Order: sequence, then structure tokens, then C-alpha cells
Amino acid sequence: MNPKNPIYIISKGRWKSRLTSESLEMMKVPYHIVVEPQEYRKYKHYISKDKILVLPFKNLGQGSIPARNWVWEHSISIGAKQHWILDDNIDKFARVNRNMKTIVTSGAIFKCAEDFVDRYENIGMSAFTYDFFIAASGGYPPFLLNTYRIYSCILIKNSIPFRWRGHYNEDTDLSLRVLKSGLCTILFNAFTAQKTTTLTMTGGNTDELYKDDGRLKMAQSLVDQHPNIAKITWKYGRWQHHVYYKHFKKNRLIKKKKFKNMKMDKVNNYGMILVDSEGKEIKYED
Repeated sequence: MNPKNPIYIISKGRWKSRLTSESLEMMKVPYHIVVEPQEYRKYKHYISKDKILVLPFKNLGQGSIPARNWVWEHSISIGAKQHWILDDNIDKFARVNRNMKTIVTSGAIFKCAEDFVDRYENIGMSAFTYDFFIAASGGYPPFLLNTYRIYSCILIKNSIPFRWRGHYNEDTDLSLRVLKSGLCTILFNAFTAQKTTTLTMTGGNTDELYKDDGRLKMAQSLVDQHPNIAKITWKYGRWQHHVYYKHFKKNRLIKKKKFKNMKMDKVNNYGMILVDSEGKEIKYED
């Protein structure tokens, strides 16, 4: 089972690592990888050319913003109502269920997330949480409403009246504009993305954005964009931004009419089963 909305990976300088691409290949999930023209031949050496989209610009020095907006328009041009946009350094995806965190080998979690979002009129963005924030036995709710970390593995509603902007913290900025408009965001704890830590891989935005005092500039840019709800703090040995998400508690989910009386008599696992290292199904004991 695969997602109905297109998946895009924006990548630069990482044709040898290709973490997200290889993860989706293993899961047999269709995707597009979006690259700048000067790197097309390098990526084509490793990835089928029918999966590569070439940007009409290069080396703009604006991070991934132009590419993200180009992807948005591309997804609209092919008739998509939403699109997934993924960072290129996601090593694995997992499902958290029954006190277990299990690596997934199909695209079912993407389809499940899409179906959940489609029940509501007012979800502008959603995302899978980072793997290292979730312990298998931590007792987390399946999702969080109107909160932080709408990062890296994002499903965006194409009709929202915004686009990516700025130079830093573009994901936080976009999610805040969505929330300020009265829409909701969803952070799925039931599904996780195992992403490599920022600055541990070459390529991407590392050279353009994180050099010198980039961390402080990143935090300051968000404060400049959202001075009423953001401030700069010093945490974990570096400058960080802090956002007051309590301002968005009033944003409540609105179910579409056809789902208002929906009964959940049976669990839908979207064809997912738990298997051992030899591929044999493991039965739950309730």
C-alpha cells in the first residue's frame, strides 16, 4: 500500500549517501528526487532518471526555499491536492505500536497518515516525528495537535495560502503561519522518521546555512518573523528558538461531514503485520 499524494525528496550534494531515497526504494514507495542541474549526472548514476526532477535554477544561496516552492507548484500542476516533502537524510521509517517501535517495509504509514488528515477540513500541515524523540514504551499519544517539530517528513495541503519563505527555520515559520490562520497541524507519534543529526553529513544546507554564527541567525530570523510568540534561548550548548505554542490551543479539528458519524468498530492496520527476522508473522496476544 502506497500514498496517493506525490513524495518529493529535495537533495543537494548527497548523491552518494541517498539515505531517504534508499529507504523509499526498500519500501517500494514511488518518489521524485529533486536536484539542481549541475548535479543531475551524478544522481543519475545511482537513481533511475525517471525518478529525478531537475530544477530550473542552481546555487542561488537561499537554502532549499526555491526548491520547496518549485515542488509545491509541480505537485499542483499534476493535480495533487497535497504533497509530501522529505529531507534527504532520513535513514528509516518506523511504526510505534503496542510498546514496540518497528521498522516498516511498505508505504502503508504514508497512506494511513493521509487518510487521517483527509477526515478533517482544517489540517494545513502534518509530519512524522523524529525517531529519537519517541521511546517505544513511552506511552505517547498517537499524534499531537498544533505543536512543534513539523519538520523533515511533511504532508502539505496545496490549497493553503502560503509558500516557503526566508532563509532559516522555514519549516517552523510555515507551520506557524498555518496555525496563525486558524488551521491545525498534526505531529504523528505513531509514525517516525529516523533522521541523521544536523551537521553530521556533508551536503544539503550545511555549507550555506550553518557556518559561523548560523545558529543564532536562525533563531533571530524566527523571532523577527513571529515576535509575539518566539524568543531566543540558549539550550544544549547552542542558540535555539523557543515558540509559545499554547497560543494555538483554540485551533480545533473539524471533521468533514461524511466522517462525523464514523464508527471505529475494527482496527485498520493497512495491511501491516509484524514479522520476525526470518519474515514469519508474529501474532499479538491480547
